[in-house]
Amino acid sequence: MTRYIIRRVLVGIPILFLVVTLVFFAFRLIPGDAARILAGDEAPIERVEQIRRDLGLDRPVLVQYANYLGDLFRGDLGTSFSSRRPVTVEIGSRFWNTFSLALASITLATILGIAMGVISALYRGKLADHVVTILALLGISVPVFWLGLLMMQLFSVQLGWLPAAGYGTWRHFVMPTIALSVFSIAFITRMTRSSLLETIQQDYVRTARAKGVVERLVLLLLSLRNALLPVTIVVGLRFGYMVGGAVITEEVFAWPGLGRLLILSVAQRDIPLVQGLLLVFATSFVIVNLLVDLLYAFLDPRIRHR
Repeated sequence: MTRYIIRRVLVGIPILFLVVTLVFFAFRLIPGDAARILAGDEAPIERVEQIRRDLGLDRPVLVQYANYLGDLFRGDLGTSFSSRRPVTVEIGSRFWNTFSLALASITLATILGIAMGVISALYRGKLADHVVTILALLGISVPVFWLGLLMMQLFSVQLGWLPAAGYGTWRHFVMPTIALSVFSIAFITRMTRSSLLETIQQDYVRTARAKGVVERLVLLLLSLRNALLPVTIVVGLRFGYMVGGAVITEEVFAWPGLGRLLILSVAQRDIPLVQGLLLVFATSFVIVNLLVDLLYAFLDPRIRHR
C-alpha cells in the first residue's frame, strides 16, 4: 500500500509542473498589458514603463520563468498586481468560501444521486425509473447560469424566501448549492443505476436469488456495496471539479470565492494571482484524485494486489 501511495504522489508532481509551465507561458500570449491596465488609459508612457519595471515585466520571459519557479519552491506565489497583497493571502481569504460551497454541493449530490439511482434500479422499466431518467437528463442538460437565474427569479424576486446573492447565512448557501450540484446529481444517478444493474448480473447475486433471498435485499445488501465502487471515483472527480470549476455559479450568485476572484484577476490581467489560482485548482484536483485512488484501493483489495 505504501508503494502504491508513493507511485500516485510521484505521478502528480510532473502534472503540477506541467500546469505551472503551461499557465505561465500561455498567459504571456494573451493580448493586453498589465502595466497599462494598472496605470490607466490616460497615464503617460513613462508611468507605464515604470510600473512594468517595478513588476519585473521588462525582463526576458525565461528570466521571469526561472524567478517564478524559484519563488514557487520557496512557497511564494508572488504579489498581486492589483491589490499589492501576497497571492497566498488573497487566495486564503476566499478558499474556505469555495471549499464550503463545493462540500455542501457534493454532499447533496451524493445523497440524492445514489438514492435516485437505487430507486431507478429497483423499479427498472416502471414509472419511477422513467421519472428518474427524465430528471437525470434534465439535470445534465440544464445550463448552470440559466438554472441560477431561474431560481433567483422564483425564490428571491417572486417568493422572497432566499437572498438573491451574496454570502453570510445558511440561506445564502441554498441556491448556489443546488445550482452547483444539479449536474452531479444527474451524473451520479445515472452511474449508480448502470453500475447497480450491472452488478446484479454477477454470479453471487444469481446464487442469492436461487436461494430465495428477497429481490430488494439482493439489490441493497449484496449488490449496492460493489456497485458503489465506480461511483466513488465519480464523486471524487466531481468534488475536484467543484473546487476548481465553480466559476459560473459564483459569478451568478456573487459568491466571494476563488472562481469569482479568477474572473476579476483575468479582467485586470493580474498575472501572479491568475497563476496562483490555477495552481491551487490543479493541486486541489490532484489531491482529490489521489484520495479517491486511495479510497478505491482500500475498498477493492484487487487494486492493492495489482
